Amino acid sequence: MNTEKEAKEPTTIKKYANRRLYNTGTSTYVTLDDLAEMVKRGEDFLVVDAKTGDDITRSVLTQIIVEQENKGPNLLPVTFLRQLIRFYGDSLQNLVPTYLDFSIDALAREQEKFRNQMTQAFGVGPFAGLDEHVRRNTEMFEQAMRMFLPFSSGRSGSPSRASGSSAPEASSTDLDSLKRQLDEMQEKVKRLSEKS
Repeated sequence: MNTEKEAKEPTTIKKYANRRLYNTGTSTYVTLDDLAEMVKRGEDFLVVDAKTGDDITRSVLTQIIVEQENKGPNLLPVTFLRQLIRFYGDSLQNLVPTYLDFSIDALAREQEKFRNQMTQAFGVGPFAGLDEHVRRNTEMFEQAMRMFLPFSSGRSGSPSRASGSSAPEASSTDLDSLKRQLDEMQEKVKRLSEKS
C-alpha cells in the first residue's frame, strides 16, 4: 500500500541559487522545457527552493508560460493578460482563480471533442459546428459564476442585479470581458490543436 501512496505523490524539483533545477525523482538536472514536457504528460511535481524549502511551484509554472509565450505562437491574447492584471486587487480577485480553474478544466475535458469537431468542420468551414458548443460552454461558465457571486456581492445571485453603487456593474463588465477573452483563448487552442 505504501508504494501506491508514494507513486501518487508529486515529484520534488529543487531549485538552486544558480537557477538550476534538480529532479529528485530521476536524480538529474532539468530545464524549464523538461518541466513543461512533464506537465504535458500529466506528471505532477512540486518545485521547492533548495535553500529555504519554500514552495515556488506557482512562480516556476508562470516562468514556463512566459517562455512558451516568447517561443512561438502565443496562446494568451494581450487583452486577456491586461484584463487579468486588472483583477489583481479587485473585489472579485478571489473569485477569478475558481472561475479560471473551472473554465480551463472544462476546456481540457472537451479537448478531444474540439479536435473531432475541427476535423469534421474542416471541409465545411474553419469553425463550422462549434458555435453551439461555445454557446453551451459560455452558459455553463455563467451558471458557475452565479453560484459564486453571492459570496462576493453579499446578496444578489446575478452581477447585473446587484444593488448599490456602480462597482458591481463594473465588475460585471470585467467578468464579461474575461469571458470574451476565455472564448478567444478557446479559439486559439482549437487552432493549435488543429495543427498538432
